[in-house]
Amino acid sequence: MHLIHVYGKKYERGSNWSEPEVLELLQIWSDVPVQTELVTCLRNQHVFNRIASTLRQKGINRTGDQCREKIKKLKLEYKQKTLRSARYYELMERAQSNRSAATSGSTLPLWGGTVTNQVTGMQGSEAPDQPPRAGEILEIKTEVMSSDDEAVGPPEMLYEFGPVDEDDEAGAAEHKHAGPNTEENTEMDGEQGNTHVICSPSDCSDQNMTGSSGAGVSPATAPIVMRDGGSHGDQVGGSGSFHQRKRRRVGRGGDGVLSNALAGYLSWQQTAEERFLALEEVRMQQEAQAEERREQQEERRAKQERDHEFRLMSMLTKVLSSSRGTEDQSASTSRETLPVPSTSQTYLLPNSAKAVPSMLWGDQTAQYSPYLSRRGNSMRLHQGVLQEGYNQYHANVHDENSNPHGIINLGTSENKLCFDLLQKRLMRPDMLQIEPAILQYPDWKGHSFLREEVAKFLSDYCHSPKPLKPKNVVVMNGCGSLFSALAATLCDPEDAILIPSPFYGVITEDVDLYSSVKLHHVPLYSQPTGSDVRPFQLTVEKLENSLKEAKKEGLNIKALILLNPHNPLGEVYSSEEMISFLEFAKMHKLHVLVDEIYMLSVFNKTDTFRSVLSLDGLPDPQRTHIMWGVSKDFAMSGMRVGMVYSENRDLVQALDQLGCFHGVPGPTQYQMAQLLRDRDWLNSEFLPENRQRLREAHSFMTEELKKLDIPFLHRSAGFFIWADLSKYLSEKTFAEELSLWRCFLKHKVLLSCGQAFSCVSPGWFRIIFTDQLHKLKLGVQRIKNALEELQGSSVLETQRTTSDEQDDSLGTARREDTKTIDECKEQTLKTSSVQTKLDTVHIKTEPVSLPDENFTVINGQSDIRSESLDSLIGTLRQQIHTSDWLEKHKPELAAGQDPTQLDVFTDLLDKARK
Repeated sequence: MHLIHVYGKKYERGSNWSEPEVLELLQIWSDVPVQTELVTCLRNQHVFNRIASTLRQKGINRTGDQCREKIKKLKLEYKQKTLRSARYYELMERAQSNRSAATSGSTLPLWGGTVTNQVTGMQGSEAPDQPPRAGEILEIKTEVMSSDDEAVGPPEMLYEFGPVDEDDEAGAAEHKHAGPNTEENTEMDGEQGNTHVICSPSDCSDQNMTGSSGAGVSPATAPIVMRDGGSHGDQVGGSGSFHQRKRRRVGRGGDGVLSNALAGYLSWQQTAEERFLALEEVRMQQEAQAEERREQQEERRAKQERDHEFRLMSMLTKVLSSSRGTEDQSASTSRETLPVPSTSQTYLLPNSAKAVPSMLWGDQTAQYSPYLSRRGNSMRLHQGVLQEGYNQYHANVHDENSNPHGIINLGTSENKLCFDLLQKRLMRPDMLQIEPAILQYPDWKGHSFLREEVAKFLSDYCHSPKPLKPKNVVVMNGCGSLFSALAATLCDPEDAILIPSPFYGVITEDVDLYSSVKLHHVPLYSQPTGSDVRPFQLTVEKLENSLKEAKKEGLNIKALILLNPHNPLGEVYSSEEMISFLEFAKMHKLHVLVDEIYMLSVFNKTDTFRSVLSLDGLPDPQRTHIMWGVSKDFAMSGMRVGMVYSENRDLVQALDQLGCFHGVPGPTQYQMAQLLRDRDWLNSEFLPENRQRLREAHSFMTEELKKLDIPFLHRSAGFFIWADLSKYLSEKTFAEELSLWRCFLKHKVLLSCGQAFSCVSPGWFRIIFTDQLHKLKLGVQRIKNALEELQGSSVLETQRTTSDEQDDSLGTARREDTKTIDECKEQTLKTSSVQTKLDTVHIKTEPVSLPDENFTVINGQSDIRSESLDSLIGTLRQQIHTSDWLEKHKPELAAGQDPTQLDVFTDLLDKARK
């Protein structure tokens, strides 16, 4: 019966409530009269109906069931402390205090009146005005929740606390024979104002439902007298018996019995409420889990649809590739069957649409592999902006002896200037020692001897105010692995990390491929804005704005990545700037990953680099993590050794668990420890010579860029120059930037375009200068050739535009020559032989532009129809006007011949007559 009542057809769940509606509901529900009536009545549906009526008067159309369900939910959220507004908490606390006052107080005014006292057996009569005295027996009224009982009227149950003696029974029988008058006199002799105090559960109403069976409702094991609504005489007799027993209990000290019964009942009521709230909480949790499962199913369905569309696109791409291959094969066959034109019969075709960049690279097609998971297919088909160029480079690497026409790589940030120094040092005997511990499983954070040397090295070269601790060092196979591991340990999937752009683009794959962590860019612009004093300047204001935008997009930002020195800008941030960035992260409780991999590659003596580890105190040491590696500063990118220093012990322990996936071989760790330990070689030989060579190479590249009149950022850190080639773009778009990058690649030089670094301004390129001088010279020459070709094509485009404008004035000249053309046509049609020969006239031509569709080229010959002579004449005029055709084909003059008579049309007619 309980379940039917709660979840049956009467159960009605309201729609979404707005915040003003909820506030109005709580205002009415938390008032003292409402709380009093909810406490003092058993069935509270009429109370919520009146609440709904009041809300309708205020323009809020809600039912009583909806109000009751909303109050239940708000009470549960109040208990769980998940309410959305502080105002909600104030009103709920107000309701709790009013409820306590209503429970502990005496007769309180109700909502719209006073408590209606009911005396059992006095139906229709007014209750006495005085409150009941101590010792009166408690009457509790319950109802069985069924449709029949509701129609007839619920039975009442009188709970008697204490023994019922024979005197009570005798008194009841005697009072029964006394009649109505006796009852009235007896009632007047007793205490006036005797009433049944009606106690009921709170407005949660689950006690009503729990007690609807009639059992288990009483707080004490007392005899129960069921009054089932009999005749009026029965009611009178029962009432008299009840009052006699009540008077006797007053004399026996029934005051304590009543208090104990009331206390027990209230205790039971509180327990029932808590149980109901627990059940309601479980129900809401189950609904939340069901909703989450529905969302997951919907997400899987959407992903399946995307995969299906992706497979369809793959099939379409394959069909198009096959058809293109068939066309190419047909074209190849036609070229084999047709005569091969001579070199003098080459045509300069007009510039058509620019080549569309291919979606795929190599001979692969974007096809979903059934052998891989969705994540595996995503990794397999993932392709960066520069992937096409690097595939061509690896297949055609420049070598001055074996492949002098190969591609020169000025796009990969590697130091190729110090191989001789490293080769000599790595060939020393102390680097070749092998011990048993080196060939065994290491500590996954790195061998202790290496972590000790790393701590000493960073303490000295980062100028740390106090020695760094080896236990805070974790060594992995490169900084890329460190980024991946840090993203996995600090972020959850679909979380995001702030990073200023442009930035080293591979970080995107480092944090996303394994951990599904996204990067939210902080855009830096080439033109200073606001308080900026230099291009691409990073400020705290820009970080704040990007963080606000990320929160608006629903992203959960967990960390901030800072590159110092910066790649690709070459920027070196001051200590003041770094402290301001760290303070910003502390304020928003963000982790900071500081990548200082170029800290020893600052080659200008006037510029100084200050590591974060050199600060006297970090704003948030537990959330600041510093990275460094040997790839750049030691010119050993192939050794794959990177390290992170963090004072967060929890992070170090988490990274230790991932060390088995990113470990460094034991012999490599030993060699790195030897290099870091050899301070004499570092300070006297390698580092000074490396900085000198970096300075010379940078100076050469900057001078060449100045000769080419290419703007660039003049910075003194790293292996690269950030150059602005936007003036060579026909349009300021990233599509044109990619076309320029392909033009360089066509001239056998590989650069890195700005969109690979997520730069917001198109036209910027990163040019590497840390290579041998002869390769730099050849690379610069190829860059120059590519730019000259672009400028030449731009000039031709300008000339073509001018020619199109001049064609408009050609119509006037045509009108002036109409008479001459008509005369030529009349002279041509005089003889049939001339007309026959003019049916098809073959003219050999030099390379010219094809002007229109009426001029068809077949194997170096022009098919001119007699009926299109006017078109031919206009075509020839345009050819003469736009090319040097006439000068190249000017006939030789005979002695005494007038050159004015050697018009091209006369010459054609004479040849036709022969």
